[in-house]
Amino acid sequence: MIRLGGVNEQTHKSPPAVVIVGAGMAGVQTAVALREQGFTGPVTLLGAEPHPPYDRPPLSKAVLLGTAEGAAFDVDFAALDIELRLGVEATALRAADHALDTTAGPVPYGVLVLATGAEPLTLPGTDGLPGVHLLRTLDDARRLRPVLAAAPEAVVIGAGWIGAEFATAARRAGCAVTVVEAADRVLAGALPAEVAAPMADWYAQAGARLITGARVAGIEPGGAGAPGRVLLADGGELPATAVVVGIGARPATGWLAGTGVERGPDGSVTADAHLRTSLADVYAVGDCASFPSARYGARLLVHHWDNALQGPRTVATNILAAAAGVPAAVYDPVPYFWSEQFGRFVQYAGHHGGADTLLWRGDPAGATWSVCWLREGALVAVFAVGRPRDLAQGRKLIESGARVDPERVADPAVPLKAAAL
Repeated sequence: MIRLGGVNEQTHKSPPAVVIVGAGMAGVQTAVALREQGFTGPVTLLGAEPHPPYDRPPLSKAVLLGTAEGAAFDVDFAALDIELRLGVEATALRAADHALDTTAGPVPYGVLVLATGAEPLTLPGTDGLPGVHLLRTLDDARRLRPVLAAAPEAVVIGAGWIGAEFATAARRAGCAVTVVEAADRVLAGALPAEVAAPMADWYAQAGARLITGARVAGIEPGGAGAPGRVLLADGGELPATAVVVGIGARPATGWLAGTGVERGPDGSVTADAHLRTSLADVYAVGDCASFPSARYGARLLVHHWDNALQGPRTVATNILAAAAGVPAAVYDPVPYFWSEQFGRFVQYAGHHGGADTLLWRGDPAGATWSVCWLREGALVAVFAVGRPRDLAQGRKLIESGARVDPERVADPAVPLKAAAL
């Protein structure tokens, strides 16, 4: 018997063995969701890192500052009968054999879930240079913690989300911080110029130096006890006893080349609306996968925590649906993320690509404000700084597809939910 959505479906087949590649949020939640939804077959979770699975948001906050040792998920894998295999990296996929090649040998599967996440982009020629750091894994955060404790002159390359979060932690630790961004503004790939502009002022207010429109030509490490230098393309130099590179991430899917798994130009696995890949019995979820959104009329690649939490529930539902021979569920969420930087709580819900109207709620020079995007009269995205109620109410309006009154949306004294027509 397989339980699906509260309905029992009779089947004479044994449940397939599910193998999940990647023990981050998406992989762990897929395994947990399978058990929560009544899946009784074997579930194997493969993690490339040696650490028990952990959450990533605390890495740039509590773990980095030393107020927490780790961020392990509170999941009893043994009690859930989930086989957790750590330090096992997938190297190839042989779809014809329904087998996965790994550093620990071949692993057969009935159903495979790709949840390998994303890997940080690096600056060419900087691998292995002393004093140059990334901030993506638990080991990265632990290596950086004593560096911050020494209060160095830190240079952050990249003024995106991770760059701002690291700069926040570094200033809190008493470090001198310079942030270098190749684009002419902060968050160039995430927000329109007019929305990102007031956020640039946050750096100076926190005592960090921000340099935009500056490309890094190279990094020269210093001798023992002496600062190194970050060399800029315009001939400038920045002293640095530590350099943190935060220039973005790409889906960790290089190992899938030649396997028959369709990938897009950005490297993401091109999942369908049910999070199935181009190969039978293979799903993809989280940071490594893009999916078509009927809500927004676009294919979305969402590198954020909430996507890695929500997508696995759909994958688990559809694995059970395939076994029961019932229709698959569609994945079309309202994307959501949050960030803490320079004493501000920042949230975003939706997707503003294709919006035709931008409305401000509040003064961007103030402590709290929001931005709303409309398309054909309906709210499609909201960005909130210190206004969590705007975010919560706006997200519900986006999910409902309700049209809104622009004048009421633009009035910060009017609750967003009251703007619905």
